[in-house]
Amino acid sequence: MTITAGIDVGSGAVKTVLFRIDDDDIEWLGKRVDRIRRRDPMVLVEEAYAALLAEADLTPEDVDYVATTGDGENVAFRTGHFYSMTTHARGAVYLDDDVTAVLDIGALHGRAINIDPLGKVLNYRMTSQCASGSGQFLENIARYLGVSIDEVGELSQQADDPELVSGICAVLAETDVINMVSRSISTPNILKGIHLSMAGRLAKLLKASKVKDGKVLLTGGLALDTGLVAAMREEMDKQKMDHIPAVSNPDSIFAGAVGAAIWGEFRYRKLQDLDQLAEAS
Repeated sequence: MTITAGIDVGSGAVKTVLFRIDDDDIEWLGKRVDRIRRRDPMVLVEEAYAALLAEADLTPEDVDYVATTGDGENVAFRTGHFYSMTTHARGAVYLDDDVTAVLDIGALHGRAINIDPLGKVLNYRMTSQCASGSGQFLENIARYLGVSIDEVGELSQQADDPELVSGICAVLAETDVINMVSRSISTPNILKGIHLSMAGRLAKLLKASKVKDGKVLLTGGLALDTGLVAAMREEMDKQKMDHIPAVSNPDSIFAGAVGAAIWGEFRYRKLQDLDQLAEAS
């Protein structure tokens, strides 16, 4: 039995999970999301990890392996670090074992990852950091429109005549939105138009990553945006990809941290085996 932690340091939030793993039996011990909001991410990581351990009634010594991913390579107390594409892939398979692709939509970029049943990355495509298909872009627009990011999904689904954003670059797209407001386009129609524009680009990423069947799991900070999920389904239908359903999971935001924790347990086991072999020789 192994107790392992996964810490995903993103551009907008720190996601932390704790697992007890015994062969194929994986038990959640705790999870939390902490928005960075101009705080020092490394200080936030330490505070979040300490709080999660306290909630689980554990000490640092109880944890066998602390795995980081994302921007977590500088976490002082980590045991090992894993590339975020592999952690999102493995975390996605844990959350839904029918997935054949991951659509990771983070604060700065979107990423389509084609995977096999074990979570191995087969192919991927990514947007640029300045693209209007990221969480930061949507958060900026929501702030400009005077709505909270939690309201965006519901408002988007109230649209009756969505206005598409033409700009691929986030700066140009924000200019589009300013013009829409000046023309009295309603907030739901602006948000739905943004979602459809984002979904169109993300669906093209999926196509380019050569996903042909199965299920696509949305992960990252926008995975629970119901308006974006709905728009993804519309766009995938339009691009003749309706045979590949786009789905989300209540724990989608934790996919990277989950994958890190599971890979951490795997590495810990391999290191234990090597130690035993060394002692036996």
